[in-house]
Amino acid sequence: MPLRELYQALFELYGPQGWWPVDLNYHNLKGTDPREEIIIGAILTQNTSWKNVERALDNIKSYGELSFRFIRESPIELLKELIKPTGFYNQKAKRLKEFCMLFKSANELENISREELLKAPGVGEETADSILLYAFNRLSFVIDKYTFRFIYRYMGITGNYSELKKTFERQLPKDLQVYKEFHALIDHHAKYFCKSAPRCEACMLKNCLRVGLSF
Repeated sequence: MPLRELYQALFELYGPQGWWPVDLNYHNLKGTDPREEIIIGAILTQNTSWKNVERALDNIKSYGELSFRFIRESPIELLKELIKPTGFYNQKAKRLKEFCMLFKSANELENISREELLKAPGVGEETADSILLYAFNRLSFVIDKYTFRFIYRYMGITGNYSELKKTFERQLPKDLQVYKEFHALIDHHAKYFCKSAPRCEACMLKNCLRVGLSF
């Protein structure tokens, strides 16, 4: 099944995911930039679940302000405590600080290239693509651990991050909604069915499987 058809099948099953979740009401009240919430969340979500990131973001909102400025001006020990639910909080607090010292606001990132973004502290390929796609509406498909597993099981395709990214971007239409929704739909499906120990017996897409259940 081609990737376009897989996308359509997932979309028909689950509907729009509306990812990346942002608290627009909060930012309207505070006068802060919702793009900065996305970027902070993209750095915090490394090696943890989104639920843990939400707890950290709520901590930041409750204590101070969800913005680069607050991250920049907060004592490092306070920042560590606020983001503790995400794990690796010593490292992440340092990376957030460095990032927000380097970029004073999301406006400074509007025209940044992917190559430049990858040089920023705490930014790997997945984080860079998440920032470009969700914060700045740039056509840069996000590959994560769920995507590696999904595309192998359903299409028999393996490869490194760059190779899989090129596969998706080559086969999908140049459409922001498709890029955003497909990434979110894969993650949603993988969390419930295409797990490390898969639930194929309950999976509505089990007839699409190309290969075995390893990976």
